[in-house]
Amino acid sequence: MNEKRLLAALEKDAFADREQLAKALKCTRDELDDTIKRLEEQKVIVGYNAMVDWDKTNREYITAMIELKISPIRGEGFDKVARRISKYPQVKSVSLMSGAYDILLTIEGRTLTEVALFVSQRLAPMDGVLSTATHFVLKKYKDKGISYDVSEEDMRGLYNI
Repeated sequence: MNEKRLLAALEKDAFADREQLAKALKCTRDELDDTIKRLEEQKVIVGYNAMVDWDKTNREYITAMIELKISPIRGEGFDKVARRISKYPQVKSVSLMSGAYDILLTIEGRTLTEVALFVSQRLAPMDGVLSTATHFVLKKYKDKGISYDVSEEDMRGLYNI
């Protein structure tokens, strides 16, 4: 079985029909289940998420992308600061970047003020953080390869692997 094809299919739809998936990957259902279990145990598959268009609900929140310039810590580079930042529940993603800044965060809060206070009281004063730049997400059109305004007809190609 081609594990890369399996991972790509699960990334598109983690709840795809397993019988159809096994057929598409030319393996048995047991082989598929065993491979998925092994990949979960090896932490290749680290979790399953639903993509939700929160703009269509009454949940009020703000998403911000925050660029951080970091002074790397001797012997640990950027990892120590990144691990510390990752522990905050409002932080949704942390990525080491190349270019003009070192770390890119995605965070969520209920209001602009809540996000601003998190940046000014938690991130900016943190040891190793040299500067921050905050950008607020106004609207999402596509995330993780999935468009937010997708019709049922557009979903037909989702399972082609």
